[in-house]
Amino acid sequence: MAFPKKVKIREVGPREGMQIEKASIATEDKIRLVDLLSECNFPVIEVTSFVSPKWVPEMADAELVAAGFKRHPGTEYQCVYLNSKGIERAQATGKFDLEGVISITASETFSRKNTNRSIEETFEEMDRRISVLEHYNVPISTLTVMTAFGCNYEGDSDLKHVVKLIDRAIKKANDNGIDPEYILLGDTVGWANPVSVENLVGQVQDRWPNKKINLHLHDTRGMGLVNAFVGLKMGVDYFDTSVGGLGGCPFGGFKGAAGNIATEDMVHMCHELGIETGIDLERLLEVTREAEKILGRELPGKVSKGKTLSSYRRNFNI
Repeated sequence: MAFPKKVKIREVGPREGMQIEKASIATEDKIRLVDLLSECNFPVIEVTSFVSPKWVPEMADAELVAAGFKRHPGTEYQCVYLNSKGIERAQATGKFDLEGVISITASETFSRKNTNRSIEETFEEMDRRISVLEHYNVPISTLTVMTAFGCNYEGDSDLKHVVKLIDRAIKKANDNGIDPEYILLGDTVGWANPVSVENLVGQVQDRWPNKKINLHLHDTRGMGLVNAFVGLKMGVDYFDTSVGGLGGCPFGGFKGAAGNIATEDMVHMCHELGIETGIDLERLLEVTREAEKILGRELPGKVSKGKTLSSYRRNFNI
């Protein structure tokens, strides 16, 4: 097994977690959650989305959240934006480390539901997307592939189809003078399994050995951590996770399902495997419990209930 010595974990709870909450969460609580997470020494925290409140009303207070949270030294603060208006709103706050992303979706149906564009229309729009990002001096670092493993509308994603889409997107980026550093493989609605993760990650590593892989995995059907383990075994060292397991996709075609991998569960697994994260796990567990108070419900993460093994070892003087 070729476990990385250290992994980078991007905390996406404040953004992806809050965007699908049914109850309205107070802006002050959103800010408090970001500040609490900042105390855990995350390398990256995704804070909010500068998108239309018509489509994602939970993100209508993006500017207020941006104004309220405190930046912590050593942490990057990212946000999501879909167009030039979103970029302008994000830049105006002066609070974010803006990262340019170009996105494709493996599922035609999901692409239309999530972005209101077909796959072909997404590629047609890509030149303009790149031009807008360059106009605002936002470096393009990542190619994101949503529903890379499958979706509820079309089933399992065909491996050859996904690789072909990635190849086409990279060539289009290269034609525009852009060479993304990362390929993010998104299990947007929880269709990945250990075999499909191994197959797709292996294909991407073989085809583009100079690219780094970011895995965005969901725990919709309880396979999030084992899928992450496969990624770790293959040397992947960048993962998206969410405090307490908050989150999920609002366009997935179902309600009430578990969302992202719980950050504390992922950090605990890494530490048990001897992989560094730089994250203060004990502090994170406290933050998870605060997140539950903010939301008024129990979150699906496990370690916050069962405690870390290292805490028991201390009791046994091991």
